[in-house]
Parts: sequence; structure tokens; C-alpha cells
Amino acid sequence: MIAHLRGKLISKHPNQAIVEAAGVGYDVSISVPTFSELPALGTEVSFFIHTHVREDALALFGFLRAMDKQLFEKLLSVSGIGPKLAITILSGMQTDAMVAAIQGNNVSALTRIPGIGKKTAERMVLELRDKLDGFGVSAEAVAAASPVEEDVISALVNLGYQRPLAEKAMARLGNVAGESFDGLFRRAMAALAK
Repeated sequence: MIAHLRGKLISKHPNQAIVEAAGVGYDVSISVPTFSELPALGTEVSFFIHTHVREDALALFGFLRAMDKQLFEKLLSVSGIGPKLAITILSGMQTDAMVAAIQGNNVSALTRIPGIGKKTAERMVLELRDKLDGFGVSAEAVAAASPVEEDVISALVNLGYQRPLAEKAMARLGNVAGESFDGLFRRAMAALAK
């Protein structure tokens, strides 16, 4: 099976990258955060690969960090989650935040990911909570967003920003305790404009 792939990046889209290695172009499914970290076209890129084999298809799923691949494979072990849903889940939340949400039994944070209902989120928590110790993130490592922060993130997502990008912008603002929605929203928009 293919476990690692290094070559020239010849095409990239939010859910796909094509990497040329030894004259062969490999179609690799990727998450949105992986897409945002990809180098420029024509440069060398290196992916950790999960090869998914079915009787009618052979699919490659690529990750820039080994930890993201490991989390992807843990998600596949949850009943009801296949590779396409797992890549969607990784597109909806940063790895550290997801590990913290699972370990902290934060079902409501997981259900904010598109495609994840309450039952799937509960299964993720139940089946993965004790299997993520090697990820080095504790439930306290990622603080829960306040209701105002969550409203700002939701507003940014409604404007078309990806949730991980909106969360990063909020994280860059530092301590926002007691700040109004309007002030926080303006600061978050300014952070995104940089």
C-alpha cells in the first residue's frame, strides 16, 4: 500500500491535490486545512497517505502531518464513518480542537461540523475518548468559546469563511472577555483581512 508520497504539486483544490511522482499523477483527497497549507503549484510536496481500497475503487487520502493521518484513521474506526465523512470532519475543525472536544465529551462542538449529527458525535466521543492519549492535547488545552465568540465565528462562517479560519482569527484576538459582539466581529474581520 502507498503510505507516503512526495512529488511535484501540479494541481490543488480545496478537496483534492494532484502530485506527480516519477511521471505518474496521483489524485489525493485532502481536507480544507491541508489545502490552505499547501505550497505553490510546481513545488515539491510530501504527503502522509492513507490508501483506501474497495472492490470498485482505490482512493488516496493525503495529510501534511502524521498526526492528522492518525486522527483520520481513528475516525475510520468509528462505526458509521467512512473516508469521505472523515475528511469532511477534518475540514470542519482543527485537529487539536477536535481531540479536545472528543476527550472533553463536548458533543455540541462536534455537531457544529457539517455532516455530523448528534448520534455520530456521541459515537465519536464514546469510541475515541480513550484512544486519543497519544495526541498530546488535553481537554483543557483548547478552551471552549464563549457564546459571543461562538456567535462571531458563526457569523464569519455565514459570510463564507471556513470554520477553522474563523476560529484561528478569534484565537489571534487574545483575551476577549466581556467584549460586545460588534466590537469582536470588527476585530475578527480585521484579523482575517491581514
